Amino acid sequence: MIEVTEKDRYEFRQIRPAEIQECVEIEEICFPPEEANNWRQMVDRVAMASELFLVVFDRGEGRIAGFLTGIAVDEETFRDDFFVDATLHKEDGANVMILGLDVLPEYRHRGLGSRIMKEYMDIEKGRDRKKLFLTCHEDKIPFYQSMGYRHLGESNSSWGGSTWHDMVIDL
Repeated sequence: MIEVTEKDRYEFRQIRPAEIQECVEIEEICFPPEEANNWRQMVDRVAMASELFLVVFDRGEGRIAGFLTGIAVDEETFRDDFFVDATLHKEDGANVMILGLDVLPEYRHRGLGSRIMKEYMDIEKGRDRKKLFLTCHEDKIPFYQSMGYRHLGESNSSWGGSTWHDMVIDL
């Protein structure tokens, strides 16, 4: 194990192709099977929109602690097609549809989810994006509201057979 100070422990950076399988395994831990994105979806997303795939790497442990992924579009309504069709990504899209925030259980309650969301917002603001959209389960609404997201109500998404809620933040 590498000795790293807490201040320098985490690196926020774009995914590397060799890390796709690790992210698939994290997704399988963080989401039930019917909601988890699979290997093919991750590969396609990295191929089409790797700049929107942010990992938090634990330098001390030498592994990914979590990640956030999305695609850019000009739309303002979240739809399930975004999960399965990376070709919908538009490099200069005005908005980002966040498709997943994953933090391994052993890294939760340390502020990493909030930190990666903040880092992502700053990056996308720098790219002149207008809004970030996401869907979440009802119990996660307060978490996203604490970062400035507005709850738009129940989503049309039925991804994984679940009930979701739409959230948005203006950049």
